[in-house]
Amino acid sequence: MCVYNMESNGALQAILRSYREYYAVRQDGALPPFVAEAEFHAHGEQYYLVRAAKIADIDSNEYVFFAQENELDLPRLQFLQEAAWNEGLSRVHPQPGHRNSDVTLIIIAGAVQHDAARAVRKLSRYKSYRLSFWGWSHFRLLVCDLSSGKVLANRMGSGLRRTVEAALRQGEAPARTAEG
Repeated sequence: MCVYNMESNGALQAILRSYREYYAVRQDGALPPFVAEAEFHAHGEQYYLVRAAKIADIDSNEYVFFAQENELDLPRLQFLQEAAWNEGLSRVHPQPGHRNSDVTLIIIAGAVQHDAARAVRKLSRYKSYRLSFWGWSHFRLLVCDLSSGKVLANRMGSGLRRTVEAALRQGEAPARTAEG
């Protein structure tokens, strides 16, 4: 267990800093109830020996929503995950060549109630498009509990947990000055 000695805005900025390298991050104009959003789009192509013999186009997307809460309870958790899932799916445009469009919700909470913490691990959402021939969408959920220093995640978000924990550890390190 890692304990993070930072306030909610500092934690949010530390996580957003880690996303800015590969994602288009925006805080202004984020859809309420979210305080920030990030998008990632990748396009790949597969060929057989020469470019004229294209086998496939592959599109992969991720839509990340960030929320801040003083205290996270179960009804608010359910509201936020429903809002993120619905907004993320509204941005998906499945077609041939679409591989996946995942939706991620990261909640930074001052405290998390026990029932909400238990529910995080069990929350799961999945959608396939045309029997997965046109891709799929998974839902990742991470909750940063600043009071206990834990990062909670559902099964799909467990791989992302280490990245967020590292960003929070870097965010609490004192900033270096020009002299030191």
